[in-house]
Amino acid sequence: MSTDYTRTLRRERFWLHLLVIVLVLLVMFPFVWLLIMSFKTIDDIFAWPPKWFFTPTLENYTGLWQGDFPASFANSLITSVGSTVIAILLGVPGAYALSRLPVRRSNRLSILILASRMAPPIAFTIPYFLAYRYVGLLDTRIGLILIYLTFNLSLVVWLMRSFFDATPRALEEAAWIDGASLMQGFVKIILPLSGPGLAATAILCFLYSWNDFFFALILTRTEATTAPVAIVNFMNYEGWAWGKIAAGGAMVMLPVLVFSMLVRRFLIEGMTAGAVKG
Repeated sequence: MSTDYTRTLRRERFWLHLLVIVLVLLVMFPFVWLLIMSFKTIDDIFAWPPKWFFTPTLENYTGLWQGDFPASFANSLITSVGSTVIAILLGVPGAYALSRLPVRRSNRLSILILASRMAPPIAFTIPYFLAYRYVGLLDTRIGLILIYLTFNLSLVVWLMRSFFDATPRALEEAAWIDGASLMQGFVKIILPLSGPGLAATAILCFLYSWNDFFFALILTRTEATTAPVAIVNFMNYEGWAWGKIAAGGAMVMLPVLVFSMLVRRFLIEGMTAGAVKG
């Protein structure tokens, strides 16, 4: 390898690494700024030029947890986890069934299932609101879980079907020959091989439910208010509590960050599965 080629290669790697660092800083800057702001007093928040060195305070977090935010945070956890678990339990067997159907029939059914996510959420608002008022599901956790389930279920079926399609059918056929039933082959052979796909799908379902603001704003009042809606309540005519807003935003990001870190290996494998054939 010539010296000129080595220098060129090093130069290209340097600029590539520099570009990656700049992009990471640009992406992470709003989150870091929000976290820093959550530990500032109101005077430090509005100080100009901005204070990078200050005495941190926990008054924003203590004030946050002394109000209604803990109940809203619990509502978000219950509705997000509940809708994700139910969507996985119902959607994974459905995706497996579609994967094992003839191609033409399964493609038609998959498109019909995916069509539920194609319409904008506002198109479902009035029907859901009227139906929920009639059956008494307004401002309830069950109501939010059901509406999140309707959207997450199609996502689970669509994503998991691709993972099941990539699983060799010879493995479950061998299990059947050894005496395993259809359910045993699915649970003991197919599901363990689809672990990365399950993790990636579960994270996406949790994110869609956790970050929802629109349906939670329209279909809840006080009892089932979620964390994103509770944060907006800090913006009122008397003034905007920027410290609490920043602390609430940091708390909202925390469960997603922890969950993603716990299953990051499965998430990466799930996102890259099927990218290369052979």
